[in-house]
Amino acid sequence: MIFALVASLGSLVCSADPTASLEAQTDRAVQQAVALSAASVVRIDTVGGLEQLEPGMASAGATTGLIVSEDGYLVSSAFHFVSKPSSILVTLPDGRRLPAQLVATDRQRMVTLLKVAADHLQVPVVAPRESFRVGQWAIAAGRTLESDSPSVSVGIVSALNRVWGKAIQTDAKISPINYGGPLLDIQGRVLGILAPLSPYESGETAGVEWYDSGIGFAVPLVDVLAVLDRLKTGEDLKPGLLGITFNAKDMVRAEPVIDKIRMGSPAEKAGLQAQDRITSVDGAAVERLSEMKHILGGKYADDVVIFTVQRGTETLQVDVTLAGELAPYQPAFLGILPARAASDTGVVVRAVLPESPAALAGLKPQDRIIQMGETPVTQTTDIKEQLSRIPPGTTLPLQIVRDNQPATINITASTMPTTVPLEVPAQGPLGAAERPESLAIGQINATLAGHEREYWMYVPTRYRPDEPLSLVIYLHPTLKTLERDVLQGWRTECELRGMILLAPKVDGPAGWSPNDVEYLADLIGHVRDNYKLAGGRTTVIGMESSAQVAALFAYRQPELIDGLALIDSKPLGQVPENSPERSLSIYCLVRGKSLDAARWPQSIEALRKQGYPSVLSASDDAESPYPAAEQNAELARWVDCLDRL
Repeated sequence: MIFALVASLGSLVCSADPTASLEAQTDRAVQQAVALSAASVVRIDTVGGLEQLEPGMASAGATTGLIVSEDGYLVSSAFHFVSKPSSILVTLPDGRRLPAQLVATDRQRMVTLLKVAADHLQVPVVAPRESFRVGQWAIAAGRTLESDSPSVSVGIVSALNRVWGKAIQTDAKISPINYGGPLLDIQGRVLGILAPLSPYESGETAGVEWYDSGIGFAVPLVDVLAVLDRLKTGEDLKPGLLGITFNAKDMVRAEPVIDKIRMGSPAEKAGLQAQDRITSVDGAAVERLSEMKHILGGKYADDVVIFTVQRGTETLQVDVTLAGELAPYQPAFLGILPARAASDTGVVVRAVLPESPAALAGLKPQDRIIQMGETPVTQTTDIKEQLSRIPPGTTLPLQIVRDNQPATINITASTMPTTVPLEVPAQGPLGAAERPESLAIGQINATLAGHEREYWMYVPTRYRPDEPLSLVIYLHPTLKTLERDVLQGWRTECELRGMILLAPKVDGPAGWSPNDVEYLADLIGHVRDNYKLAGGRTTVIGMESSAQVAALFAYRQPELIDGLALIDSKPLGQVPENSPERSLSIYCLVRGKSLDAARWPQSIEALRKQGYPSVLSASDDAESPYPAAEQNAELARWVDCLDRL
């Protein structure tokens, strides 16, 4: 520990050059710590598999692992194997190069167990949990170079129990080359396994964008060893899922009051209910959502968790067996386009989509919905809220007003459609308020302050500030802005349907990268500050090389993006879980007969099985730089239907 190191060096203060001597002794202590563990740190090379995970993120190359048993078991970060390599080679500290078998992955902590055919390997000394201290030395080791000793980065332990109780945080330099390697204390004991982690996302690549940022994470080795025997059986360990959402989104201050319960989830099977207030988890009192999530953060599928809940005046104890998977969330669909102008009471039907449940039930344009089931309706969000709580196939009575007369219509919700309507009524007049002369309309070219990056946009010339507009963000392919073609395709649609087209420009010839997500979010905020935007109708379009970043932006900013449209792109890889809180609609246009086009039907089917409302549109036109007018018009109709109920 740091205190032991300082004490051992205390006699140096009286030397002729105490600063130089202290630095030399510190260097020697770090070198000795690394030397103590070096025989357990291995190099890992992967061969084959996917070429790229995300823009700018290579999936191949040498990385690091750590021996955890004498008979050939070692662990590394799951990040290295998301590409599904065809072979894995491990170079031991003594120079032997051996093939490795991937045994299993702990998907809660994102650590993978490997096995090589070797015996009498050296196992490192494990730092006990009680020795962890904020401020103590932290040494990140990796073995990817042709060197007798590991590479080293030195910092401190900056926080404990991070990422919902799963990780040690350090400011030592962490990057993909030492993911899977050890984080050491000054005595050479292993604190944890270095891995990319994120408190906001899950998966093999979550948190990778933070590398070299001064924020790095290590999974405590004591936690890995606690489940080592389970991993040796060859079965992946999955995070334990409960299947509930909460009324409030503030994880720090909000109370754990249940809002929704996923159908078929462990919470539903155990009898938990909406509005239950969780007061303790496994005997530990909880007052905030963050406290509950810290307790559940390390739980696995099949773990039994004991909840105490307050239900009205009753206090109940509920035992819940956590699951490894939840049935995909399937949004319920009525087939109603709501009017976008606010109504004094209820929601006015702007249009009824053909062959939808609303059409079959006899609902008509200009009907005003005032109640759904037992719930009064005053605005569109009331209907959305009810739809998020029912499965497709549910029949509900709608109380409506038609021609000033009340009526009741029974309607049976269905799943979301997989096609775009051939006709969608155009947006009516865009409000009555006077537009300030200072508010720009038409085509606008500007630079976003703070980022100093150029963008252009088109605002309908008939825009009025009391009527909200849809927002369409177009990300151009690298080195091809296609500004003239895109403007030609969207100008009429923007005027017809009340949409703003926003076209940021990529910064440099390298193309879009995950780092652009913050810029795109700030740009949307800038537009929102100046123009009135509608909720539920914001789309990001990715074309060719920009598609991956468009998808990444949609996944990471669910509160901003409602629709993801991809043009001439590769099929999507791993996608986050669809849920009532982050339901995303996806549209894909493939042109021509490329290999990627042939793969899209299977990808779309996978998205639909995960509950994503998805549309696949195909065209033989592959000559024009931007989709033809009829293709662009279909995409515009799809955007115009994003607020469908």
